[in-house]
Amino acid sequence: MDSLKVKDYMTVKAVTFTPDMPLSAALDKVIRSDHLGGPVIDDKERVIGFLSEQDLLDKLVKVSYFCQDTHIVSDCMYKEVLSVSPEMSIIELADMMKVGKPKVYPVIDNGKLVGIITRRDVLRAIGKNLANCFKHQV
Repeated sequence: MDSLKVKDYMTVKAVTFTPDMPLSAALDKVIRSDHLGGPVIDDKERVIGFLSEQDLLDKLVKVSYFCQDTHIVSDCMYKEVLSVSPEMSIIELADMMKVGKPKVYPVIDNGKLVGIITRRDVLRAIGKNLANCFKHQV
C-alpha cells in the first residue's frame, strides 16, 4: 500500500483562480466544476493561496445583497496553503487528511502546480487496494 502515490490518483486539470479575479467569476468556475474550490496561482503557476466554497459563501452573500461585485479572490483566499508532492504516499496523505484538515491539497512539483488531490481520490486509492486484497480470498 505504501507504493500508492499521489501522482497516480491526483486530478491533473484542477480548477484554478488568479488573485485579481472577481469573486463572481470564481463562483462561476466552482459551480461548473466538480471541485470544492482550488488553488490560486500567480503568472508563473506557483500556488499563492487557496479558495474554497466556504470562502466564497462568506463574501458572496454580501455581494449578492448589495449587487456589487467589489471583491476579488485575493480578498478572501487562504494564504497559508498546505500542499503535497506527487511522490507522497497515499497513506501518509490519508494521515494528514484527518478531521479538521483540508479536503483538497494542491500537488506541487518543482514549485509549480501539477494537480490537486482530494479525500475522495485518497478513498478511491484505498478502495482499489482493498479490492485487490480481497479478490484473492474468494
